[in-house]
Amino acid sequence: MKIPLRAVWRLARVLVHGLHGLAIVLLLFPRLDAAARHRRIAWWARGLLASLGVGLHVDGAFRPGAKLIVANHLSWLDIMAVHAVCPQARFVSKADVQHWPLIGRLVASAGTLYIVREKARDALRVVHQMAEALRAGDTVAVFPEGTTGLGSEPLPFHANLLQSAIATSVPVQPVALRFSDARHEISPAADFTGEITLAQSLWMLACGEAVVVRVRVLAAEATAHADRRALAAHLRAQIAQALDEMGGRVGREGEGGAAAAAQPPPSAAASTSAGERAA
Repeated sequence: MKIPLRAVWRLARVLVHGLHGLAIVLLLFPRLDAAARHRRIAWWARGLLASLGVGLHVDGAFRPGAKLIVANHLSWLDIMAVHAVCPQARFVSKADVQHWPLIGRLVASAGTLYIVREKARDALRVVHQMAEALRAGDTVAVFPEGTTGLGSEPLPFHANLLQSAIATSVPVQPVALRFSDARHEISPAADFTGEITLAQSLWMLACGEAVVVRVRVLAAEATAHADRRALAAHLRAQIAQALDEMGGRVGREGEGGAAAAAQPPPSAAASTSAGERAA
């Protein structure tokens, strides 16, 4: 069996980029303010996408200030796609991610909140943590499906974590994510369902042809006095509609985003101011 040299080269770039990111986290982050950290998180996230040959195409913009980002969930790479555009987002992720080689340490450096999904009561603890972060003006991000899907339409949304936005009257901003490639509206290279491991996912992505992640940022929604289950259903419907609209758009324009990601990180001297599955 012939091993694709391009895939091997991409994985080598991922390893180097990951080690570079770890050095930044360990050596620079303790001396940087929040704005400088966010710039480096965005650079690292874009660089990881570029290293894997994944393009980035963004529609819409995130509102300033505190917000709860709600997105559909396809892959562990979803976090990188959102961080490339909104590096201040603090994701709620399953506790297992803390123990992933290299990536776990990098994700933790971005202020990730962890949930033990096997413990039903842990959701209440995380909701309180999310509410505290939102009150402090932070941006928090969740995947309310609770696991990864194939991407054709969102799985049912769990409403529990949305209570943090309702309790603090902070807006929610839905985001639709889709991976496509040169041959598929929904790229099989980004599949992270079932028993697919992180290593297998990395290899599939590295072997992909003109894979593009599309990030469509929808309008923010008020949450004051909302019913969380009704809000969850409404957000799911909005994201499903956006995915339907994105369905026929397959192309390579995201490769420009990947090229931009390969630029070097901002220098430290210039700063005053990266199934159950990954969620």
